[in-house]
Amino acid sequence: MKKLVMVLVLSIGLYGTAQTKSELQKHYEEFYAQMRLQGDIDGVINALTHLNVLSPSKERMDTLAYIYANDNQHLQALNTIGIEKVDSDSDLAVQVKAISLKALNQPKRALEQFEILNQRNPNAYLAYELADLKIQIGDNAGALTNIEYGIANAQDDMRYAFYERQQPYEVPLKAAFLHLKGLVQFNTDKENIDAAIATIDEALAIDPNFNLASLSKQALTSRKQAPTTEPKQ
Repeated sequence: MKKLVMVLVLSIGLYGTAQTKSELQKHYEEFYAQMRLQGDIDGVINALTHLNVLSPSKERMDTLAYIYANDNQHLQALNTIGIEKVDSDSDLAVQVKAISLKALNQPKRALEQFEILNQRNPNAYLAYELADLKIQIGDNAGALTNIEYGIANAQDDMRYAFYERQQPYEVPLKAAFLHLKGLVQFNTDKENIDAAIATIDEALAIDPNFNLASLSKQALTSRKQAPTTEPKQ
């Protein structure tokens, strides 16, 4: 009889726990929907975190990481889904890893993730990211391959955003590629500054307000005009 009572008590306890968990999940699902409706990012993150604790889901984790990354909380995004190269990752997870690693100044790791995205769906925008990262790690030949692909495939309506000024701005994607090409030309042959300046001028001809290209041209022009130091006797 005592065993029967104990079994009944345990059964009731487990039923109560399951019911409480189900109720909590329903509550946070409704909370999540309401926070999305209100545009409350912190609330959305809170709801998804609780839902992942109650009922772990890879898709939900990817979504949570994306929201962190979209809110410039890149470290939190990577802490959510990791930084490893995983072939089975969803496109969303790979995208989050790529942009967050780039934002945290990890070009080699970011490049791995952008390469996966490019293998799955090659396009001019990914070619720009690959070229930019390869320049950062000194792979100028690889960068040039991506740049030539990008110039050939950039459509007139494609634009790329830059943030080096207080006010972000956009330029035609082709102009952005030409700027990178000028940098690669300089990195490859520092004695032939004129070629790099000429290519950057092509970018500025497309968009005269391309601030980063203007800064690069000024730097190259100053380097060209700098007096050479005579060797000491």
